[in-house]
Amino acid sequence: MNPDTTGSGIHAHLGDQVVVGGPTVGKPGRDGEVVGLHHDDGTPPYDIRWSDTGRVTLYFPGPDAHVRHLGDAEGKPADRGTRPHTSPK
Repeated sequence: MNPDTTGSGIHAHLGDQVVVGGPTVGKPGRDGEVVGLHHDDGTPPYDIRWSDTGRVTLYFPGPDAHVRHLGDAEGKPADRGTRPHTSPK
């Protein structure tokens, strides 16, 4: 779970997981899947489908956020092809 901060800030790909720390001690954080990118280089903002609500929102990560790059069983990056953005029902 290393944050992707390669000198120029946070970067994500479609299908990555964004994890955000809780607002205060003892309060749970939240996580969601990156379902939309606004920049080809993977920089913010992102469209995130939150796991706790299923809602998709525009998200600008703060200092308490990091990206988990999800890969296959061999540790290779998952398919990064474009996936259609679908709203929860």
